[in-house]
Amino acid sequence: MSTYVFKAMDVAGVKARGELEGDSKQAVSDQLKQRGLIVLDIADKHSSRQIELDFMKSVKAGELAVFSRQLATMITSGMSILRSLYVLEWQTENKFLKETIVAVRKDVEAGLSLSDSLARHPKVFSPLFVAMTQAGEAGGVLEDALLRVADQLQKDASLRRQIKSAMVYPALVIVFAVGVMMALVAFLVPVFEGVFKQFGGELPKITQVSVFLSHAVTGYWWLIFLLTGASIFGFLKWKSSSWGRPQWDHFRLRIPMKIGAIVQQVAVARWARTLASLTSAGVPLLLALDITGRTGGNVAVEEAMEGVIASVKRGGTIAAPLGQAPIFPVMVTHMVGVGEETGALDSMLDKVAEFYEDQVEASVKALTSILEPVMIIVIGGIVGFIVISMYLPLFSVYNSIK
Repeated sequence: MSTYVFKAMDVAGVKARGELEGDSKQAVSDQLKQRGLIVLDIADKHSSRQIELDFMKSVKAGELAVFSRQLATMITSGMSILRSLYVLEWQTENKFLKETIVAVRKDVEAGLSLSDSLARHPKVFSPLFVAMTQAGEAGGVLEDALLRVADQLQKDASLRRQIKSAMVYPALVIVFAVGVMMALVAFLVPVFEGVFKQFGGELPKITQVSVFLSHAVTGYWWLIFLLTGASIFGFLKWKSSSWGRPQWDHFRLRIPMKIGAIVQQVAVARWARTLASLTSAGVPLLLALDITGRTGGNVAVEEAMEGVIASVKRGGTIAAPLGQAPIFPVMVTHMVGVGEETGALDSMLDKVAEFYEDQVEASVKALTSILEPVMIIVIGGIVGFIVISMYLPLFSVYNSIK
């Protein structure tokens, strides 16, 4: 059985394209005609000669939100899930997402539910996406569940953009500072070193440090790049390991200059938003707590959810174990407790998420205002150190002549 690429059109003039498996082109044409489609073209699918790396394949949260919202819109208008997937497959620009939609569509054609088909692609569809889709199918409100997923993805992407935009300025300043230091050490210091050799005598300690850095940069630049690359690779491997990730996540919460506070606020906002979306969609509470812990983005949240799940299984509350978790502020504990007592947990969690999302925005602005003078001092200190180390021997020679 071979795979064929087809182009077709329905009676309303809506074009569709995709892939089908069949014994021949005629067999594929017969399948399309049974679906009420007019065949425009059928061709063999040739294997691509392009080199594709799995780690380069990704789907942005915004693209996934658009997919979810469009699917919800088409289902609401009365289109079947299968036909909606055909349309999305035809108009999706992201190649990796298109391939995933094709695979999902084939699974749906084979008789699997939409949620089960999505669950087979964990790199694209998170447990949150799958659980809410499953809840929507069970409750007959799939379009509402998909819209909730789209809102959740968009708000999560907005939160990420705030953090990334705040980090752009410090990153540029650090790169500029390193570039200036490397240029001064590689080009300015050797010139002064030649002058110092003519004078003779022992150089000051600060000047010896600059000369040593100059020799290291000009003579062993390849070793510097190798060590830098190895350090970055080692850090990423450690951070993603089962024993390194908990250490890194707990360390991030203790970073000074409001950075740790921002990490905490982001984690709490994401936790509240995710749990609110899951509970409001009708996902069972224990499953919602488990998914929230796994998608919280911080080990501290995952550890706290283990205690909450144990409490709920014993018939206890959510608020009590939250109060024992350092990552959750007292206000969150009390608001969750009120939500449990009044039966409005999802709306209370939404308010918690909105509050901490606003807190993140304010904290990011405060962090940026703090980092600006710090970066200026750092750059001034680097340049000043090199300049002083170069002119200090000249002052010593001048004093000896005088």
